Amino acid sequence: MSKIVECVPNFSEGRDQAVIDQITRAMDAVDGATILDVDPGGATNRTVVTVVGEPDAVGAAAFEGIKAASELIDMSRHSGEHARQGATDVCPFVPVADMTMDECVALARKLGERVGSELGIPIYLYEAAASRPERQNLAKVRAGEYEGLARKLQDPEWAPDFGPATFNARAGATAIGARKFLIAYNVNLNTRDRRIATEVALEVREQGRNLRGADGKFVRDENGVPIKRPGRLRHLKAVGWVIEEYHRAQISCNLTDYEVSNVHDVFDACEEEALKIGARVTGSELVGLVPKDAMLRAGRHYLGRMGRSTGIPEAQIIETAVQSLGLAEITPFDPRERIIEYRLGGGGDLVQRTVAGFIDETSSDSPAPGGGSVAAICGSLGAALCAMVGNLTVGKRGMEDAWAPCDQGAARCQELKDAFLADIDADTCAFNDLMAAFRLKAKTPDEEAAKKTAVILATKGAIQVPFRVLERTPAVIEVAMEMLILGNPNAASDAATGASCAVACAEGALFNVLTNMKDFEGDPAWADDVRTRALGIVEEVRVAARRVADAFIERT
Repeated sequence: MSKIVECVPNFSEGRDQAVIDQITRAMDAVDGATILDVDPGGATNRTVVTVVGEPDAVGAAAFEGIKAASELIDMSRHSGEHARQGATDVCPFVPVADMTMDECVALARKLGERVGSELGIPIYLYEAAASRPERQNLAKVRAGEYEGLARKLQDPEWAPDFGPATFNARAGATAIGARKFLIAYNVNLNTRDRRIATEVALEVREQGRNLRGADGKFVRDENGVPIKRPGRLRHLKAVGWVIEEYHRAQISCNLTDYEVSNVHDVFDACEEEALKIGARVTGSELVGLVPKDAMLRAGRHYLGRMGRSTGIPEAQIIETAVQSLGLAEITPFDPRERIIEYRLGGGGDLVQRTVAGFIDETSSDSPAPGGGSVAAICGSLGAALCAMVGNLTVGKRGMEDAWAPCDQGAARCQELKDAFLADIDADTCAFNDLMAAFRLKAKTPDEEAAKKTAVILATKGAIQVPFRVLERTPAVIEVAMEMLILGNPNAASDAATGASCAVACAEGALFNVLTNMKDFEGDPAWADDVRTRALGIVEEVRVAARRVADAFIERT
């Protein structure tokens, strides 16, 4: 897998589209970096840009954006609802694929040094890239905002990590960091009263609020500093504000670790706290992109509260999250545009075709798609049937004891189904790679050696795809038997059919493993191990499927 990093620079301009376009064009001109989202806000006067790609390219794109912003934005004239201290206010790097946090830290420091030296902008490192513990928290780094920056730079304790310790009146200062995926999320209220939004924010955010004694005064420590009463949710930063263009107040939130406090946790907590003071939550909005996992967590949470199965297709789980969180209340919410994994790339050509279209392509004189892709389809159908049985069981009266295991089984089969679907195209791609290797020229000794290496690598890939398809099939049989025993008896034939599909998948995958292995000139020990394991898995699947068939026949 290629290294993929995300960068989310926040520029202090959200009203002048011409300026925003010039900044994003400068970033988009860098090869290897792709802008996935540009999210301007008029009231905040701020634009959040999401760019992804390989590390060096994303770092270069970030530099071009910061440079353009320093030339186009005059911070001495800036005003907006959001805290800010620079034309490029923050610029965090986030690991996406095959990237470690340490690599993101190195990328942040490399960019900070370049911006400081070439553009003369004071740079503060924050979060995981912070040079000292007290600079990890962005709120502390940005304290005083732009208006207090000149005085701040005179304090040796706040000397920038890179760049001059002098006030840049036009560009301000920039915080560059590395962090986990931050979700910017706003919860809408049925009021324009900022005090109500602030009251809710104080109750839900991790920092909480100042503790008051019986006399109503702040309780202070020995140094006279007010003692905080922690809020409800960890890793949540929140403030209350009013967005006039929406005609409402919002609780503006940053979720710094959504695996601890997810969007549904924030929404529910805000809803409960708002009701205590006579207000209502009417919906919410996500700013920028969101990880698919966060949406799936929210969808499953609300499905569980309704007593519905969570083992339904991914798209339906996400739609439940969108509706439950009211994400389309203010502006449309299109998961294909707002979920980062969907923007990075969806399914391949084959999996997106109609059933008839795929069958027609298979029946043509083209050698691909072939048996490997068809085997993967059989696996996906088997898993889908087993998931269906589970979903027909959850919520059915008189079968309450089976709801939990059937829900878990259905969810497991959805994951298997999606993995099989991905390998429909993967198998065809592996075959095409192998054909491309065979077509390489071999007129010189060097070309001959390069071709031999390419053929070995491509053949190994053509073996690995059907083998991983084969490895999943025992799990389908296992769930099929569980559904046959525990599931809705009216769908017993579907569980049995699912097991039969898994057998077809296993045998088809085995045949493709063996045929691609026939002329393999790579590692003989690896090939022998794969062959032995493949034959063993198929025999295991055949025996297990026979048990499912016998159990079904005994019931009829």
